[in-house]
Amino acid sequence: MGAESLGVYNRSPMLSILIVNWNTRDLLRKCLHSIEEFPPSEPFEIVVLDNASGDRSAEMVSAEFPRVTLLASAINTGYAAGNNLAFAAASGDFLLTLNPDTELVDFSLDQALSLLRTNSKIGSIGAKQISPDGSIQRSVRGFPSIVGIAGDLLGIASGPFGSYRLPNFDYEVEQLAPQPMGTFLMLRREALASVGDAQSPLDESFPIFFNEVDLLFRLDQAGWKCLYSPRVRIMHHGGEGTKQVKRAMIWESHRSLVRFLAKHRVHWWNAPLYWLVFGIVYLGAFARARGYSAGFRS
Repeated sequence: MGAESLGVYNRSPMLSILIVNWNTRDLLRKCLHSIEEFPPSEPFEIVVLDNASGDRSAEMVSAEFPRVTLLASAINTGYAAGNNLAFAAASGDFLLTLNPDTELVDFSLDQALSLLRTNSKIGSIGAKQISPDGSIQRSVRGFPSIVGIAGDLLGIASGPFGSYRLPNFDYEVEQLAPQPMGTFLMLRREALASVGDAQSPLDESFPIFFNEVDLLFRLDQAGWKCLYSPRVRIMHHGGEGTKQVKRAMIWESHRSLVRFLAKHRVHWWNAPLYWLVFGIVYLGAFARARGYSAGFRS
């Protein structure tokens, strides 16, 4: 059943699907076709923000998916700013941030919408992410803290030391989850409005990484929990955009971790300890990237 037959681009969509794309044209095409194959039963819209791709992604969307709302940026705005532009153009009561390197494999959009409708205190839904080979990706983490990061650095997975990587998280059990990766994150507009501007919910000081972690943390602090459900499933090819600029993205991910900690965890009484942690994080970035990079804008 095609999207057109369902009135997908209804003037009053219940769900807005937001996709930020950069140089992943062929995967984006598969993603959009999968939405057409497994559309939700309620009216919805698709907004694609193309970040000045050099692979003619925008032209492909315009030619092959004319009913998609295409926002073609003249520059690479980054993930957070690109999503904010898509949020501003969206009108649904529920909003899904979806990476272009994903594919729907069943009618999980209806499942996610049902979970939000029947759980009024849940602000967001995370999905089980499956690799093309069928393996389950470890896509849920805790909010970063000094204890959790210490456990990660020291290889200690028990108790509070495992609170960041969550090595014992059971991906077959529906449960509250601090921060599923933003690859698939269905959000309630009401929840977004309670912590800021629902048309610009992401903090753009986190241009690529940790913007959804920051948002989920703010939602959590306001009482809006995130629910992980194995009944909501997607195929995720994995980091196809960021792989293109690996060294820059290593540095950007480490910088964004420091930004998150500085924003939410540092106080006058623990600042010296966190400065030490920040130094260790940056040394880790230098080692992993085998040198320095300016990050997103490099």
